[in-house]
Amino acid sequence: MKSKYYNVAVAGATGVVGEEMIKILEERDFPVNNLLPLASGRSAGMEIDFKGEKWTVEELNHESFSGIDIAFFSAGAARSLEFAGSAVDAGAIVIDNSSAFRMEPDTPLVVPEVNPEAIHEHNGIIANPNCSTIQMVVALKPLHDTAGVKRVVVSTYQAVSGAGREAMDELSQQTRDIFSFQDIEPLKFPHQIAFNCIPHIDVFLDDGYTKEEMKMAHETRKIMGDESIQVSATCVRVPVFCSHSESVNIEFEREMSPAQARDILSKAPGVEVMDDPDKSLYPLATKATGKDLVYVGRIRRDETVACGLNMWVVSDQLRKGAALNAIQIAELLTQE
Repeated sequence: MKSKYYNVAVAGATGVVGEEMIKILEERDFPVNNLLPLASGRSAGMEIDFKGEKWTVEELNHESFSGIDIAFFSAGAARSLEFAGSAVDAGAIVIDNSSAFRMEPDTPLVVPEVNPEAIHEHNGIIANPNCSTIQMVVALKPLHDTAGVKRVVVSTYQAVSGAGREAMDELSQQTRDIFSFQDIEPLKFPHQIAFNCIPHIDVFLDDGYTKEEMKMAHETRKIMGDESIQVSATCVRVPVFCSHSESVNIEFEREMSPAQARDILSKAPGVEVMDDPDKSLYPLATKATGKDLVYVGRIRRDETVACGLNMWVVSDQLRKGAALNAIQIAELLTQE
């Protein structure tokens, strides 16, 4: 869909991910002709700053997409299911950040550093993976290409911004309440999040896993193009404002030394290795926030299996885990 400029819509433009999308479109000088910020009726009429101009937010409806080339959806699965079809019918290509279409057989699930070729399979909708999955597969794929990933056990430490602006506000308020000796009232989360860790993201399934945990398993196999990879995840919400951290244990088909993994990852697209424990150098959420890369460190051998490694993976989930990945997909489309 090569063109000089594109008419771009952002559904969910006033949410944390939508705002980040608009920010990154400007940062990366994406060739936008007209920007159409869309949101619910309560946000209609607000103004968005983009490239030195003010753009008025309009209410999302089925007639919103006339003349739109690319429509980014960041308003949640229900909105995507309701309105994405109308965008496609109007001629737009939808890049959807929700879980609505990720596991549909005819919808590509794309991480540009991992499976860019998958965008050619779209029928009008391209899905953006779950944030915790994106950063993990960016680190896994180059290692998989060399030694074959057999099994992954991952524990995530997920920032509250992954649950939206209200979640960030709740952490702020609870922190103030604790220091002023006020009672804590959980609203967004089932328990107090300030100074706490909650092993509960999304709803629980009958087998005891959460939907978030199973997303990581199913999406990893689809993105990597290998149904044999086994993934066991435990997803935890932690009192951090931004950037997800992950402890990733990998069992390979073939031998992979820590030194070899460092060398491979240091050359991998979208990855920066930060791994010098003697100098207290390893990835941190505070250092990843506002950055575009996936940071990997604490790379060490797993002595309990024949071919295993442990590593620590951190990335800004609002950027690489959501908005940036979606815009990188759009950049691939402009190269077709």
